[in-house]
Amino acid sequence: MNRAGLVVLFAALLALTCCGHENKSSGKAANADPTPKVEAARVMTQKLAITVHLPGELEPYEAVAIFPKVTGFVKWIGVDRGSRVKSGQLIIRLEAPELVAQRAEAQAKLQGAEAQLASAQAKVASDESTYQHLKAAAATPGVVAGNDLFISGKVADADRAQVIAQQENVGAAKQAFKAISETEAYLQVSAPFDGIVTERNVHPGALVGPAGTPMVRIETLSRLRVIVPIPQTYIAGVPEGAAVSFTVPAFPGQTFTGTIARIAHSLDVKTRTMPVELEVTNPTGQLSPGTFCDVLWPVRRPDATMFVPSSSVMTTLERVFVIRIRDGKADWVDVKTGATVDKLIEVFGDLHEGDVVAARGTDELRPGTSVSAVYH
Repeated sequence: MNRAGLVVLFAALLALTCCGHENKSSGKAANADPTPKVEAARVMTQKLAITVHLPGELEPYEAVAIFPKVTGFVKWIGVDRGSRVKSGQLIIRLEAPELVAQRAEAQAKLQGAEAQLASAQAKVASDESTYQHLKAAAATPGVVAGNDLFISGKVADADRAQVIAQQENVGAAKQAFKAISETEAYLQVSAPFDGIVTERNVHPGALVGPAGTPMVRIETLSRLRVIVPIPQTYIAGVPEGAAVSFTVPAFPGQTFTGTIARIAHSLDVKTRTMPVELEVTNPTGQLSPGTFCDVLWPVRRPDATMFVPSSSVMTTLERVFVIRIRDGKADWVDVKTGATVDKLIEVFGDLHEGDVVAARGTDELRPGTSVSAVYH
């Protein structure tokens, strides 16, 4: 083969090679899809009905610190820590010598006021009798001077006014004596309700007064309260009157039950929780006030709410959002989250049932980006 033929053959081979590369490049370009595929899920609605674990604390239904109403010395105390008491039971007897003296003085003043009243009543009776005799005699002209009759009448009037004044003195003396007697009754200290003494701080001979340390503390143990701070996410549809279970560390494996009895209906601005009280019967005293407990709180919604996969919610420093896919475009939708149910999370925002959202939220998928939803 001559030189010219070799040149022609080489040119043909080069053309075939270039055509092959162009065909491969054209095939790759034809197979490439410029729109990214995003795993997606649909927004669903359902009524929330779950049970969550919340911390609670047992408190006595009634608790009171007993202080003396008057200053005195402890003469006798009949209870100690752990003693069970009944309502009205005498538990402490005090003594105050100055009250005895005040009572004797008040009694003497009352007796003096009564004696003065009796004297005034006797005088008014005598002067009234004299006036009536003079008045009868004055019916005969010239027997009694008119001035004498006038003076006798005025004396009787003054006596009657004196009697009224003495009656008021007697009333005041009686009130003073009654007040001292009632104050003296405070020396007898009784239990205000059925309960158990949980604290004792005094002994016979101790000087006690209205201020300072309480003498004893009494609590009701047969009836308890469980205080549960409910987060604002769970306060809707609180089922008042419903039975709620709880457990305590002291009795592992054992479940107790209380009834939702009192709802604060106001949030604590510091913790954003609402205090709710469960009422618990504790006839054997098995449960102890002050114990922390794990409450199985029922969370209910009166209406159906929206749920998305938990992974769909993206949280940044500035916002919480999900990526909605509509007409092939990505869109960020701000949401607030609620309860979590398995792998779903409750969301509140500009979403509707059936909306398509990215199954995995990411701030790398910017709003307006063209995407293709893929379901699994």
